Amino acid sequence: MKITVFIFSVLLLFAGCTFDYGESVSSGEEMPDLIMQNVDYVRVRSSDPIARVRADRVERYDKQGVMILENFIFEQYGESTEEINASGRAGYASVDIDSGDISMDRRVRIEVETEDIIIETEKLDWKDDEKIIFTGKEDEVNILQDKGTSFTGIGLRADARMREWEFFGAVGGAFVHEDKEEEPVIEEEVEEHTENE
Repeated sequence: MKITVFIFSVLLLFAGCTFDYGESVSSGEEMPDLIMQNVDYVRVRSSDPIARVRADRVERYDKQGVMILENFIFEQYGESTEEINASGRAGYASVDIDSGDISMDRRVRIEVETEDIIIETEKLDWKDDEKIIFTGKEDEVNILQDKGTSFTGIGLRADARMREWEFFGAVGGAFVHEDKEEEPVIEEEVEEHTENE
């Protein structure tokens, strides 16, 4: 979950970009203060790229303190720029510039290579102060791993600090656990349950 925190902090740094073009012709609150198209933003440390965000369109609204990204993808690099530790995409994201909270929707997918996990859902929110990701209590979430884990749950809440995951509704599928000492693969069926049971 540390990678997840990094991914969202990259989006926040991107949200911090400002451009001053002087007085705007229109002072309407609905007009964005900045519009960028076909954006390719690379974060660099010691001349090495460490993260990349691409978006079809970015709009920044200073009065509302919001930045909107459309059709964006992000990547976090490992020790070499050819190694991607984490990546993801969404059709839409809204970033609260002051709080750091981020709402993503339209086919959200986050893939964390170092933890061998893929999260797929329609909408995902990030609360920056609490370091929590969550969906709506009725939203379907798919969790996948290369080793064979594949299950679906309803209503995800995950604490990045505590590394705790919970679902609010039914969960079903297969969870594959590898015992590193004996190396057998154990496949367990995840039983469906609800929070009220």
